[in-house]
Amino acid sequence: MKSSVRQWPVAALLSNLLLVCLLFTLSRVVFLLCNWGLYAGTMTFGHALDLFGAGIIFDTSAILYTNALVIVMMLLPLHWKERRGYYRVVRWIYVVSNSVAIWANLMDCVYFAYTGKRTTTSVFHEFAHEGTGGMAKIMGEQFVANWYLVVLAFGISWLLWRAFRPSGQVQAPRSLFRYYAVMVLSLLLAVPLCVGGMRGGLSTAVRPITISNANQYANRPAETGIVLNTPFSIYRTLSKKPMTVPNYMSEAEALQLYTPVHTPCDSLPFQPRNVVVFILESFSKQHFGYYNQTLRNGGYDGFTPFLDSLLAHGAMTWQYSYANGRKSIEGMPSVLSSLPNYVEPLFLTPASLNRMSGLARELGEQKGYTTAFFHGAQNNSMGFQAFARATGFQRYYGRTEYNEDPNFHGDADFDGTWAIWDEEFLQFYANRMSEMKQPFMTAVFTASSHSPFDLPERYKGVFPKGEKEMQECIAYADHALRRFFETARQQSWYKNTLFVVTADHCSTHIDPYYLTSLGYFNVPIIFYAPGDTTLRGYDRQRVVEQIDVMPTVLSYLHYDRPYLAFGQDMLHTPASQTFALHWVPESSGYQFVKGNYMLQFDGQQVTAAYRYRTDSLLTNNVLATMPRDTLRNLTRQMQSVIQQYMERMTGDRLVVDPK
Repeated sequence: MKSSVRQWPVAALLSNLLLVCLLFTLSRVVFLLCNWGLYAGTMTFGHALDLFGAGIIFDTSAILYTNALVIVMMLLPLHWKERRGYYRVVRWIYVVSNSVAIWANLMDCVYFAYTGKRTTTSVFHEFAHEGTGGMAKIMGEQFVANWYLVVLAFGISWLLWRAFRPSGQVQAPRSLFRYYAVMVLSLLLAVPLCVGGMRGGLSTAVRPITISNANQYANRPAETGIVLNTPFSIYRTLSKKPMTVPNYMSEAEALQLYTPVHTPCDSLPFQPRNVVVFILESFSKQHFGYYNQTLRNGGYDGFTPFLDSLLAHGAMTWQYSYANGRKSIEGMPSVLSSLPNYVEPLFLTPASLNRMSGLARELGEQKGYTTAFFHGAQNNSMGFQAFARATGFQRYYGRTEYNEDPNFHGDADFDGTWAIWDEEFLQFYANRMSEMKQPFMTAVFTASSHSPFDLPERYKGVFPKGEKEMQECIAYADHALRRFFETARQQSWYKNTLFVVTADHCSTHIDPYYLTSLGYFNVPIIFYAPGDTTLRGYDRQRVVEQIDVMPTVLSYLHYDRPYLAFGQDMLHTPASQTFALHWVPESSGYQFVKGNYMLQFDGQQVTAAYRYRTDSLLTNNVLATMPRDTLRNLTRQMQSVIQQYMERMTGDRLVVDPK
């Protein structure tokens, strides 16, 4: 009996999946044609090919999710005779599931023009109150208005049915042993390959791709609609609660209490200083000697001797300085774009496709700065490359660019898990900045102080180990910073540079002070300008947080254009007006720190209040005894911030539109 492609389910499965891939690409072509008016002025053929190529990554993920059951069913090592009726069931599952996915793509050909984004699960909440009759009316009108897409949709379903393989009787294989061996091996290989395709890569150093990764390939937010597909956008938001805009007060009252729109009124001329931002992995204040002199009955050496010396002799820092989140993906938007993370990390929400500003965009587009982001991990690890591009960074330097530099040793400097060792990568960072046209704005995200907390062989046993294994890596990263500044001091750009040092989030809490719900957010914020002896000191009054970095940098440079930032100027805002607001995942609520009080808020009411300056362990809830006017004023301002954040995130209003 002759063999054929139809005889082997493996080949048939690949044929079926390839057809779906082609149909996803066809739906992308239709999407582009239907929305051509959005792209006609800027789209070139070459860029369109790049966007289509990038779309294959997201299509692969969506197709594997959609066809997961089909893949398993076609690769199960059943007896060949059992497959005759079995394939009728598989065929129906294949046609229905892929038809729904492709129909969703075609529906977005129309819907995208109104939303500017691919449809996510939020659409089910948006139309939840329309009722069956209302939805039927809306869909009926759209079917008639876009009849050609309806015809195309049914044509695609017919093609899926006709082209499914194998669709008829399966012939007996020549060798049952070979047949079962191939089927079992194929199923075992399919599992990791499918997981890798769903995640967007097999490397453990890369987070599963989400909708924000489309920014990596797009020049502007509208182009993410070409890169993405609708099934992927829905799958990636299935577990996400939609952002809801609370109605605490009128918009007018909210703006009286707080506004994220900054309108500089500084009459001094702009200072074109270079700006260099360090986001240090897991650098809690817990590990510093400078911040912890009163811990453990006096004196604490810490694990950051270099940064301690910088703080003691030439930098500006704050006692009450906090992170805006608890994850690495929350640190970058907060520090570089003054966007906090409430409820869900920005990277994981549809709002990640919004137009966004940041230090790179304001200084690059408005003041002609050269801008670049550096991260020593595999390119696009953590979605950093996508966010960097979305917020205006002109260049991205990752592990790929490091490996291409003949002055370094490439993957010989890879830590084996995450990234290039900090010491080598920070030297690469310093060298690349010396090649840039000034003024420049750059940022680097370090990696070595991350689990599994390993060190280069030459440094094992060199640094103090501490009570937790990561503290030895903190000491190594501090040494890498010392080496960076030794190199930077020899460069012509050094004295005309403002350095900002902070952490992405906290980790490894030991002392009780850092084990409180507020202590979990304690990170350093350090400003250092070697050419400015006035920028020094230890501010023990102001309450500051990561989102304050951007407005403080722009104020320091005397930036003269309006911009949007949820933070404040840490240098000039009166201490009584400074505050910090965090989302606390464990309690699904907020913490608001201002003046002498820290409030805990569940979204509806304040549940606790503490005098955190004198009650550092938060042991005495003073909600019942604190002044009512103070409680009301603090609560209203906190609600204003939350309400305006949610309004701007859901309404795509994260930039100040030019007048």
